[in-house]
Amino acid sequence: MTPSDPFVVPTFSAITPAGDQRWSTWPATTPTQRGPRPFPAWVVTSAAAIDTELGVVKSGKEADVFLIERAVPADVQLGASEASAVVLAAKRYRSADHSDFHRSSQYREGRGVRNTRDRRAMARGSSYGRNVQAGLWAAAEFDALSVLHARGVAVPYPVQISGTEILMEFIGDGHTAAPRLAQIPKGSAALPDLYAQVVQILLGIARAGFAHGDLSAYNLLVHAGRVVVIDVPQLVDVVSNPTGVDLLERDCCNVVEWFRRRGVHADLDSLLADCLVEAFSR
Repeated sequence: MTPSDPFVVPTFSAITPAGDQRWSTWPATTPTQRGPRPFPAWVVTSAAAIDTELGVVKSGKEADVFLIERAVPADVQLGASEASAVVLAAKRYRSADHSDFHRSSQYREGRGVRNTRDRRAMARGSSYGRNVQAGLWAAAEFDALSVLHARGVAVPYPVQISGTEILMEFIGDGHTAAPRLAQIPKGSAALPDLYAQVVQILLGIARAGFAHGDLSAYNLLVHAGRVVVIDVPQLVDVVSNPTGVDLLERDCCNVVEWFRRRGVHADLDSLLADCLVEAFSR
């Protein structure tokens, strides 16, 4: 029989994952735990792949971001269209014993928790309740990335979610993360174009009915001249959330003030009005 015969069991590598490795978690995920279709060509879906942890990209109060290489060993046969290796960002929301959740309740307005036990545990702030909350924030971010990516907003592609870990597209070169907008020099000639891109991101999020809720020059990455927005677990429904309009205005203010301080013409009233029209025209 030939390698393409459907009854041939593929030969897996004799390599056993080491301490900083694991078998790919992709096969264990369900369709709803995977990113929007069609999957990008670079997504590695082989069950023979191994995830290797390469280090920490960013540490935060609520989550840490790690660099993961998902690769198929060289001795494993692949189809012509299958990707063999990719570097991913793994965002892991912290467990109850190590997290410091500070997300304000204003972000959670309109978000229901169906399980009564979970609601009570979260209200008490118990260890179990905080674990539930970590899972909710991870799910909220994965859903937000999926919705925004499907709408063409510049966000990292969400590959999959497993519990409190989100695997997503790594924005950077090699193993080096892209700089944040805040790191762009004040006199850069690229600033007007970057502002125009951020405006499109704001409008795209508003068109989906949301405000980012915490937008600043620190959660906007610049890679190869392209602005990408990150950190979206607190995405707020502008219409149903009582503070939605206020948070949208704050996002616009943060962006306009940052660019104005760098000499870029930015009109707050016009930007906010355009975002409100998009948000209320759904």
